[in-house]
Amino acid sequence: MTKVIALAGKGGTGKTTISALLLKYLTARTMTPVLAVDADANANLNELLNLDVEMTLGKIRKELKGELPIGMTRDQYMEMKIHQALIEETGFDLMVMGQPDGPGCYCAANQYLAMTMDKLAENYKYIIVDNEAGMEHLSRMNLRSIDYLFIVSDPSARGIMTARRIADITEPLKLEIKQQYLLVNRAPDPVPPALQTKIDEAVAEADMDLAGIISSSDDLINQELSRASYLDLAEDTQVITQAFAIFDAIFDHS
Repeated sequence: MTKVIALAGKGGTGKTTISALLLKYLTARTMTPVLAVDADANANLNELLNLDVEMTLGKIRKELKGELPIGMTRDQYMEMKIHQALIEETGFDLMVMGQPDGPGCYCAANQYLAMTMDKLAENYKYIIVDNEAGMEHLSRMNLRSIDYLFIVSDPSARGIMTARRIADITEPLKLEIKQQYLLVNRAPDPVPPALQTKIDEAVAEADMDLAGIISSSDDLINQELSRASYLDLAEDTQVITQAFAIFDAIFDHS
């Protein structure tokens, strides 16, 4: 059975960074194949993986407005193009949503992804969905059952409060969340007592567990500045050691 991992949290908390670290973890632990879906309109997961993107769902939607090849239905053409849009790498594939159809509208792109997600899911052990700030994508992408939801926060009171609120809105969206976690990213080391108190309060008040805390990392900053893939970071790097320890405690390796 395919397991779905989703990332949520306010903008700027590092959801894409955590997505890249998750991808490194799953491939390093040979928990593959993995489909990574960059569902943020400001797509940049590929940049952290040092991969070029030539086709997105947004571009496919524009192509569907034109004439189709003779003998192909719109659905057949869409499915073909989505498979062409997959960036295939060792152990994982990457799919990028791209820009929305219009101001604030992602309906068509999400509709196309939803139509093929069931078929695509059969080919992967894990699916990682890097969301934009909200949770609405998950309810529109045929991914109403989420095995692991990581709500990512920065080390601020506002970030922790937003994470707490996101944990509360999963039920109205009718999402089935099997396991829900708070993950605090880019925290100072050691963690200030006041921040730890906020974290403990949020976890106690909401239906979520604390996955862990990842420290601010110069290694990640340098990797991004040099346009090198996060997947190439050594496993003894502090941030990778922290991330792997967190994920080891959560994921079933069987």
